Amino acid sequence: MDERIKKFASMIVNYSCEVQPGENVLIEEVGTDAKPLIQQIIREVYKAGGRPYLGLSDSMFTREIIKGCTKEQLEFMREYMMAQMKSMDAYIAVRASDNTSELSDVDPDKLNLYNKILRPVIDERVDNTKWAIMRYPNPSMAQLAGMSTEAFEDFYYDVCTLDYARMSMAMEPLVDLMTKTDKVRIVSPGTDLTFSIKGIPAVKCDGKYNIPDGEVYTAPVKDSMNGVISYNTVSEAHGFTFQDIRFEIKDGKIINATSNDNERINKILDTDEGARYFGEFSFGLNPYILHPMKDTLFDEKITGSIHLTPGASYEDAPNGNKSAVHWDLVLIQREDYGGGEIWFDDVLIRKDGRFVLPDLDGLNPENLK
Repeated sequence: MDERIKKFASMIVNYSCEVQPGENVLIEEVGTDAKPLIQQIIREVYKAGGRPYLGLSDSMFTREIIKGCTKEQLEFMREYMMAQMKSMDAYIAVRASDNTSELSDVDPDKLNLYNKILRPVIDERVDNTKWAIMRYPNPSMAQLAGMSTEAFEDFYYDVCTLDYARMSMAMEPLVDLMTKTDKVRIVSPGTDLTFSIKGIPAVKCDGKYNIPDGEVYTAPVKDSMNGVISYNTVSEAHGFTFQDIRFEIKDGKIINATSNDNERINKILDTDEGARYFGEFSFGLNPYILHPMKDTLFDEKITGSIHLTPGASYEDAPNGNKSAVHWDLVLIQREDYGGGEIWFDDVLIRKDGRFVLPDLDGLNPENLK
């Protein structure tokens, strides 16, 4: 067994999920390539005194289910999936799909129905279990990153097993500042946006949930956002690669949305009323992740980035917005991506992807490696 897999599995079970004796842990493999890591996670859960349970799924089979699904079928599926999730203390998912575009030819209305009806299961997992979700360094992911499989594995384990305890301490000043802030302004090429985060908690993501980790998030006051944002990172959603996403926003609502496929993007934003409002505003902070690779778990952590998310807010940073959608879209503000500024209450806090306040210097990439 690769020693890196042993280290990673131990971190997931003992640090991220803090599995305790007698706890039920659902371990789900999505795809077929992650067997070595799944095997070691099961061993680590047993070592911690927990009770592991296994779930298996594959995007090819999911595609077939969605293509023919009915509302009644999905409601029944939600019932048994909810019963299972309510019985779990922790949830660990390892995603190792062979084809990230497997859902690209599925009817968008079917996809929206599937996501909308099953969303409560995700909410139950997020709000009421300890959980960790990660990708696995298979050839498909290496291809997305434009790297050999061997080089990507080295990158992957550096990214995923950094010193999260150290990062957590460095996040504290940013959490404090966000908690005290009212007005936010984001300026970048094609972007000039203002909103309030007053009264909404700031939450640090320091290796406890998504792996790799490295972000601090809150949510905008639902009706406070005005302006325009142009995202400079591609996003894979519903099996399609979206590019050149641009939103015009008035009183919190996306009133005009364009991309390389206007019809597709507006289908997603018309899933429900909340999909055109925003549920998350977050800083990406992982020093090892520099460039997009069409994988949200990595892209949303890119150092020098922010993501501003149409759809549902999280329970620990609530702004009242409910939706079946939660779509993390990334804007990189480093100089090599066009630069940009973030202002809190008319004070510049980050320029061209680097924090400029002394209290926040610990979050600049050279101080987190």
